[in-house]
Amino acid sequence: MVTRSDVKDIVILSYLTDDMIQKLLPEFELLRYAEGEIIFRRGDRANQFYSLKRGKILLEHRVSEKVTISMGTVKPGYSFGWSALLGDEEFSVDTICGEPCEILRIRAKTLFALIDQDYEMGYRLMHRLLHMVRRRLDARSDLLIKVITDHPDISPLVQGG
Repeated sequence: MVTRSDVKDIVILSYLTDDMIQKLLPEFELLRYAEGEIIFRRGDRANQFYSLKRGKILLEHRVSEKVTISMGTVKPGYSFGWSALLGDEEFSVDTICGEPCEILRIRAKTLFALIDQDYEMGYRLMHRLLHMVRRRLDARSDLLIKVITDHPDISPLVQGG
């Protein structure tokens, strides 16, 4: 069974009251993965939400047989698998363990049922989720701008040449 100490460092949960966390604890599973193991792939059904307790998760998007783009990493304390909470039917990236990992997992359906019973919990979770999504979007936007402005055809235009 997952305990309070298992979730104490999970950022999205740190905004919940002790009572809210007590409602969630029995619904979490603690999973262990070896380095290189895949948690889920792009296109898999998005019906679980995850939080990383220990290790490092690589977020990747395979664009061809020979090219995989790194979309980022997940560090301990942070969550992934947001597609499950956003109502998406499929995950949008591959998630691979960059090192041995301990992961907390909860079924999205179960989480939504708890949120329906406690709107304050739902507000707090979705508010934090929105902040996480915004940070991820800002990081990807910054990277896109850097890639575009560093392009050899565009760089002279940006530099005024």
